[in-house]
Amino acid sequence: MFRLFDMLGPSAAIRALDDALRGSGVHPLLVPEPVKLTVIRLNTREDGPRNQDVAFAEASQLLAYCMLGHEQFATSNSSQDADRIDTRVEAALDDGDTLDAKLILLALHAGLIAPEIADRIDLDDV
Repeated sequence: MFRLFDMLGPSAAIRALDDALRGSGVHPLLVPEPVKLTVIRLNTREDGPRNQDVAFAEASQLLAYCMLGHEQFATSNSSQDADRIDTRVEAALDDGDTLDAKLILLALHAGLIAPEIADRIDLDDV
């Protein structure tokens, strides 16, 4: 039996997010479709009319950092990128109700988060 998704292929948003994930050092097949759809929905709700490619690039970098951890992310990207994303993680953990915080929580609940990043999250605050 054919599924509609198989016949039509992935949406433009999914393809754009897949490209952003590849650019961040994570193969898109490692990220489950429900997580991708949630990332797309969160970006649409939070950012409004913002450029989709920029929003997906920023979200995929944060997601890749959460999945890979600092060292592996720095190897796949750069030390400067890893430090910049680390600062975003710290700010998200301090602020609580931001898009970045929601993406980190999504990675945590989906079981995609690296242990070193998971250890930094205080679940009492979530």
